[in-house]
Amino acid sequence: MEDKTDSGLSHDMEQPIFTTRAHVFQIDPTTKKNWVPASKQAVTVSYFYDSTRNSYRIISVDGSKVIINSTITPNMTFTKTSQKFGQWADSRANTVFGLGFASEQQLTKFAEKFLEVKEAAKLARDKSQEKMETSSNHSQESGRETPSSTQASSVNGTDDEKISHGGPETEQLQSENDRLKTAVEQSNTNAKKWETELQTLKESNARLVDALQESNTNVETWKKQLATCKEESDQLRIKIAELEAQCNDANQEKERNAQLTLRVQELEAELQDKEQELENLRKQAEIIPQLMTECESITGKLQAAETANKELTGRMDTLHSDVEESHQKQGHMKGELKKFMDVLEGKIDELHEVRQGLSKLGLDN
Repeated sequence: MEDKTDSGLSHDMEQPIFTTRAHVFQIDPTTKKNWVPASKQAVTVSYFYDSTRNSYRIISVDGSKVIINSTITPNMTFTKTSQKFGQWADSRANTVFGLGFASEQQLTKFAEKFLEVKEAAKLARDKSQEKMETSSNHSQESGRETPSSTQASSVNGTDDEKISHGGPETEQLQSENDRLKTAVEQSNTNAKKWETELQTLKESNARLVDALQESNTNVETWKKQLATCKEESDQLRIKIAELEAQCNDANQEKERNAQLTLRVQELEAELQDKEQELENLRKQAEIIPQLMTECESITGKLQAAETANKELTGRMDTLHSDVEESHQKQGHMKGELKKFMDVLEGKIDELHEVRQGLSKLGLDN
C-alpha cells in the first residue's frame, strides 16, 4: 500500500500544527557551500504531525512541487545564521535546508517551534523504544516457554493420533506456539532493521557534523559577503541619489528647453511680422519719388500761399486802418448827428409852443 506522506502529499491523519511563510533554499549538492533558491518567492512552510506514525515533519509546497519534506528527529539542530535566516541539515534527504524570513520575529517563532517539535519527537522515540523493548522481552519469554509447552504436549500425547485428537487445549497451545514463533522472527527482523537504522543514524550524524562545520565556515563567508553586499548597497544608494539629482537636472533642463522653444517660436513670429513690415516699407519706398515730386509741388504751392497770405495780411492791416478811420468818422458823425438832433428837438419844441400859441389865439378869436 502506497504511503502518500512519503511522496510529499499530506496524509489524511496528518494535521498542520504551525504555519509561516519564507523563502526556501537548499545547499548546492556539488560545492556544499552555496545556496540554491528552491522557490522564486515566499511560500508556505508548515509543521505537520502524523498521528499514525507519531512523527513530525516540515513540509513546503510551491505550486505542485514539494520543495521541503523533512522528518524531524531528535538529532536535528536548527541554527540561526543571521537575523532573518536559519538552516537545518536532513541526513535522510542528504541536504541542508535554509529559510529566509521577512522579519526576525518570524525566524524566532519558527526556531522555538522547531525545539518544541524536536522534544516531542524525542519523547515519541523514547516511548517507541520502550514499547519495542517490552515486545522483545515478551517475545523472548514466550520463546523460552515454547519448548516446555511442546514438551508437555509430547508427554501428554505419545503418538500422532493422540496429538491430533488431544482436544481444544492442544490446538490452543499449537496456535500459541505458532504465534510466538512469528513474533520471534519479527523481533529478529526488527532488531536487524534497528541495527541498520542505527548505523544510518551514525553515518547521518557524521555527515551532519561535517555539514555543521561547513555551515559555520559558510556563515563566516556569508557574513563577509553580507558586508560586501551592504557596501555595494550603500554605493548603489549613493549612485541612485546622484542619478535622481541628474534626473532632476535633466527635467529642469527639459523645462528650460521647452521655454526656449516657445521663445524661439515667438521670435520667429515677430521676425515674420518684421519681414512683413519691411516688405510694406519697401513697397512704400517705391512711391517715395512720386511723393517727393508731390511734396515739391505742395511746397511751391505752400510758398505761393504764404506769399498770398502775406499780401492778404497787408490788405487786412490796411482794412483794419480803414475800419478804424471809419469808426472814428462814424463816431464824429454820431456826435454831429446828436447835436443836430438836439437842435432839431429844440426847434420842434419851439414849433410846438408856436402851435399851442396859435391854438390859443384861435380860441380867443
